[in-house]
Amino acid sequence: MKLLKVVANNFKNCKDNFSIDFLPKSRIYSQDKEYELQEIKENLYRFNTLAIVGKNASGKTTALDLLDCCYSILGNFRVENKNYDYNNTNLKIYFIKENYIYKYEADLVKNDIYNKAIFKNEKISKKRYYKSSINQIYDDDKFEVVEFKSKLPEDISTLFFVLNSSEERALYFDSFGKGANTYKEVFNLIDTYKIDKKIFMDIVKLFDTNIKRIEKKDTYNYIIEYSNCEKIVSETELLYLLSSGTTKGILLYLLMVISLTQGIDLIVDEIETHFHKTLVDNMISLYKDKKINKYNASLIFSTHYCELLNLFERQDNILISRLEDGKISLLNMYVDEKIRNDILKSARFYEDTFKTNVDYNDLMTFKKDLMV
Repeated sequence: MKLLKVVANNFKNCKDNFSIDFLPKSRIYSQDKEYELQEIKENLYRFNTLAIVGKNASGKTTALDLLDCCYSILGNFRVENKNYDYNNTNLKIYFIKENYIYKYEADLVKNDIYNKAIFKNEKISKKRYYKSSINQIYDDDKFEVVEFKSKLPEDISTLFFVLNSSEERALYFDSFGKGANTYKEVFNLIDTYKIDKKIFMDIVKLFDTNIKRIEKKDTYNYIIEYSNCEKIVSETELLYLLSSGTTKGILLYLLMVISLTQGIDLIVDEIETHFHKTLVDNMISLYKDKKINKYNASLIFSTHYCELLNLFERQDNILISRLEDGKISLLNMYVDEKIRNDILKSARFYEDTFKTNVDYNDLMTFKKDLMV
């Protein structure tokens, strides 16, 4: 199963028909097939990487929250314990499974008592995928409604009948990390996904070359060896001992390894936070490398680091978030902006071509008020 497109209405403060599409919009060249795109079905390509850029408070995190919501439904057939508002949201999710394109439609109503979604007006349709009809993949034509005789509890989506068993469809890393539970989460992930200890230490050394070993001793304690010194420390002590950048970096890179080895998409909010640009560049390059990204995982991230976009050979996998009149919209760099390929994308951002820079007058007002 691979997610193709999401369309939402009444999700937070997004504009109507707010959509995120993983399929290319511009011509596909042989080089794109090698580095930028993954072929998930004959002649059906999906982005290896998808970037969302924009000002602070322009809606980048909102877009990622929407994806998190959809992946939760696709993976666990429910939405629960979320810190964002999805009440009265109307969703339309397109995905491919085996030889069929599915369209799932539903309204979400939040149950505040249990902090979970109730699914209303669910409808699932499908049509067979043909490579000759790639340009009509989302057209309503030939979609047929799928009927199910059995019923489920109102907090479980009928997608259960299509996808059969729950599994992780996406991993979500936000800019806050996991706080006091970070290393508990790290070692739970290592155990769950059977990550090789050597790979884990390779990750650790990327962020702190002084660390020789980190191991879980028991439920509450860890062994750390660094600078020819070995200590047994609690999780809280380990957090204080290592920098916040090292801790977040270890968790993010571990999630990346799981993503690449399991074919699970990785969603990262503010990918550049606390990390050296070289490490972020490396992440993007790994998703482009088919020898490493063997199972068609995608990296979906928001960023303020417009230089990262120069690593993208295409434009249609760059979305620009914009807040106007209290409503969030997403513009596709290729479809909506049509900039020339021979001009660095970062240069266009610095020129404020996409209206993503901090307002100059606001900066001058701030400077003037400081002088008083």
